[in-house]
Amino acid sequence: MTHRYPTILAIVLMALGLLVPVGETGWIGSGSALACGLLSCAAVAFCLLPGLRGREHVVSGAALLLGAAAPLLLLRGAGPFGVEAPGLWLFVAGLMLFLWQRLEVLARLPGRGIAALIAPGLFGVAVLYLWQIMVVGFAVPQVLLPSPAQVGHVLATRMDILWPDFRQTFLKAVVAGFATGSSLGFVVALAADRVPFLKRGVLPLCDLMSAVPIVGIAPIMVMWFGFDWHSKAAVVAVVTFFPMLVNTLAGLSSTDAMQRVRNGWH
Repeated sequence: MTHRYPTILAIVLMALGLLVPVGETGWIGSGSALACGLLSCAAVAFCLLPGLRGREHVVSGAALLLGAAAPLLLLRGAGPFGVEAPGLWLFVAGLMLFLWQRLEVLARLPGRGIAALIAPGLFGVAVLYLWQIMVVGFAVPQVLLPSPAQVGHVLATRMDILWPDFRQTFLKAVVAGFATGSSLGFVVALAADRVPFLKRGVLPLCDLMSAVPIVGIAPIMVMWFGFDWHSKAAVVAVVTFFPMLVNTLAGLSSTDAMQRVRNGWH
């Protein structure tokens, strides 16, 4: 099978990663990380055996879990390692190659509902995992890019600060502005579709406003509505109004006469 070659390459990369030095202590200094890495390599190699059928997914899942745990356990030690840990990045590269091969297999499986979400879900988890490994492994400052673990910790412990900001920014400004802009754009599009001269006057205005950047609209809205959430909602309404207007007009223009008669628009 064609998927055997990526799996073999993944085993080679992971095995080399366990042999190449990592920092000062390496894999030997973290016995749990070394054990997870060895078990992961063994599980990946076991996936090459013929006749596994349904057990192949169970074994590959165990290989991915053990392989993902090995770098996390290693980075709890004397890290961060950065470029001084080529073995760590070789192991992660092999693990990601094996994950890529498994995602291709899962994507070809027939299924609906939850089964169809397994491959996209694993891809999302892999992105978060690489984010965590790269940030911790290269000691990226928290100010520049916090790790997913730090983001989750803040979300869990600082809701007393985040909830008022979320309510002020999203529930008031974004939701109100989006509803206002979409509603007005839809109503004006209906009117412009029925009145030809209004349509000829509205479309050039849409082209003009689409060329104006948000940084040019925001100061005007602040002068009109103040610094509270009303000015933010006005900016969202203006940004939403014209796309809704143009797309609604395009949809109404693409309908034929029979559809208009059937829906009572003729």
